[in-house]
Amino acid sequence: MIYTNHKKLIILDADGTTVDAYSAIEKTFSQHGMNLGDEESFQKRHHIFKYLGGIKQFPANLRKNITKHNRQQIVDTLTQVYREEAILYPGIADFIRTLIAAPNVIVGLVTRNITNEPLETLRQLFNRHHINIEELDFLIHVPLEEKKTQHFRAVREHFGVNPARAGVCGDENKDYVAAINTGMHPYMVSYGFENYLRLTNKFEIPEDIISRTPQDFCERVLDGLEIYPQ
Repeated sequence: MIYTNHKKLIILDADGTTVDAYSAIEKTFSQHGMNLGDEESFQKRHHIFKYLGGIKQFPANLRKNITKHNRQQIVDTLTQVYREEAILYPGIADFIRTLIAAPNVIVGLVTRNITNEPLETLRQLFNRHHINIEELDFLIHVPLEEKKTQHFRAVREHFGVNPARAGVCGDENKDYVAAINTGMHPYMVSYGFENYLRLTNKFEIPEDIISRTPQDFCERVLDGLEIYPQ
């Protein structure tokens, strides 16, 4: 197959990869009298229990989250926290600005976010870090009921990039699976929603592609894209 675009493609993720989602969620829970538990425990939980806490927190959190009205209040607070207080991990803002400025790199976000009007939420969050998301080549929000796989493939095909020149960043096993299923290189991190042991032991993701800190992640991706900032 002949590919029309000889640039490199990098697909970023928001929550848990570039955005410190745990801190925002923990602050939101606290405002509603709920306890998310410590970050290490949060990372170990099965996805369905991520936001209901561990054994100690589950009963109380479930009671406060039981009605549709309560859940909407929590989402409203989370939206406000994201827009006004949530932060990017250390070094990520400069990293993204470097990617945007690179002439031979196509960069954007494919992410799933549970706030109200998530694209507007991300616009405000990134703007506070002096990043204009309009300068990204694409920004896609994936609904909860959809997998990222089809969106990854659609982005790569839209830009006509060889999958061998494309990478996907993520912090969960499903990000890894979606990247592999679309023929792109997975850049995984273990400081987000799933920790190092869960990624390697439970899901058998090769440790060679996992970054354990934001700094390591930024350096790994930039090296893979052959971008060497001064």
